[in-house]
Amino acid sequence: MGDIGSENFFDRALGNLKTAWRDVAVGAARSLGLAMPPDGKDPETLTRLMTDCLQARGGEVSARLRAAELGKAYLESDPAGRRQFLEILAQRFATDDRAVEDAIIAYRAADDLKGRLVGHHQLRRALQPPRVKLLTQFNALPEGVKFLVDLRADLLPLITEDPHLRDLDRDLRELLTSWFDLGFLDLRRITWDSPASLLEKLIAYEAVHEIRSWEDLRDRLDSDRCLFALFHPRMPEEPLAFVEVALVRGLASNVQALLDVTVPTGDPAEADTAIFYSISNTQKGLRGISFGEFLIKRATTWLSQEFPQIRSFATLSPIPGFRAWLEDGGIEVVPGLLTEEEKQEIRIASGTEAPHQGLIGLVSEPDWPSDPGVARVLEVPLQRLCARYFLERRDGGQPIDPVARFHLKNGARLERVNWLGDISANGLRQACGMMVNYCYFPEEVEKNHEAFMSEGRLALGAPVQGLLRGWRDSNGSPIVNRRHRKS
Repeated sequence: MGDIGSENFFDRALGNLKTAWRDVAVGAARSLGLAMPPDGKDPETLTRLMTDCLQARGGEVSARLRAAELGKAYLESDPAGRRQFLEILAQRFATDDRAVEDAIIAYRAADDLKGRLVGHHQLRRALQPPRVKLLTQFNALPEGVKFLVDLRADLLPLITEDPHLRDLDRDLRELLTSWFDLGFLDLRRITWDSPASLLEKLIAYEAVHEIRSWEDLRDRLDSDRCLFALFHPRMPEEPLAFVEVALVRGLASNVQALLDVTVPTGDPAEADTAIFYSISNTQKGLRGISFGEFLIKRATTWLSQEFPQIRSFATLSPIPGFRAWLEDGGIEVVPGLLTEEEKQEIRIASGTEAPHQGLIGLVSEPDWPSDPGVARVLEVPLQRLCARYFLERRDGGQPIDPVARFHLKNGARLERVNWLGDISANGLRQACGMMVNYCYFPEEVEKNHEAFMSEGRLALGAPVQGLLRGWRDSNGSPIVNRRHRKS
């Protein structure tokens, strides 16, 4: 299959799509005896092509020609040209305010049920921007749905600057949400025998633990590993999200050990636990459309049927915000969560009088985990502080940690903090090497979900509660039995 970096499959796919759409346009023009539309690069030509698409001049085949030409023009444009395309779509093909006002007047003037129902229909039509119909026309083209997903990925970085583009994004997101309803999605298990083009995409899309080589990927697809991906029927070769699972005995505590390609393959028949260790969303243009909860549930169902001896389903999860909180927000809580002996050991190890400053100085050294003395000084305090971090709330009462929000909302329990669970550069930078296990217990999932959503209560396992038991926050209140509920 070659080296991972031998060719950029994104560029290759883009070239194939432009060729396919050019062929569509040429074929449509030939069948109608029409000249090819001019390249849609300048604003007036773009506007005219969009208008002609909406009015279906020459019939649907002619509209398909123009849609293909529009899409090709967008794909061949530089970033400035793509922004111009999006701005024209957003501003010139927005909702007609005058039509909305006329529909409101007509509705208010209706004096019977039939008139009001007609008014409802007219008002709905007036509120629908013409660009929605135009966007829908791309659906009929080869890879048209993928094109719209990628178009939204281009749009998202621009929406903070322009209210018209924000409005376009709302329309596009609603359209994609309806098309990517969970009922339309298929779950597939990916194996080493899957197409090489698909395996290549998994390497590029992995967002949590980098796949370093083809050997690494093969190990993640071995008999004691499972990789599941969700697909949409209109994007059959493009995974929307995927999850990587290890079949092991007991809770895994270290991701480097879990991904070590030199460790012999385990016997899946002897596994009693499925560890979900990486979940990746692949399509930036589907941001805000959630697949993770559905993916985990479907994968859990598959695993339960295929490996009935597995009784425990858990994660080995990163803690992306812990280090940042420790450096900033933690300054108020660190001193109160250290014993006098721990403070003194940190002073000696760091050469710094202030315990918070000394602790940050120690974890800022890139190789501190390999120093047995420093690791011993930090082990208990950092685990305790990490447990306390999960009780920090953002506006709205939910945990500040995004991974915690996802799993706790889904009904999982925050079970255990794992010391030096990820000693990669990224793991040390984000979480001082810490990882956690979230456990999904079928008999508790619904109860935990409801408690989290209605009361803001966090489901904490005994190991996490044990780290905090007996400690008080700066206001003197016990941390356990109070702070795991919404304030």
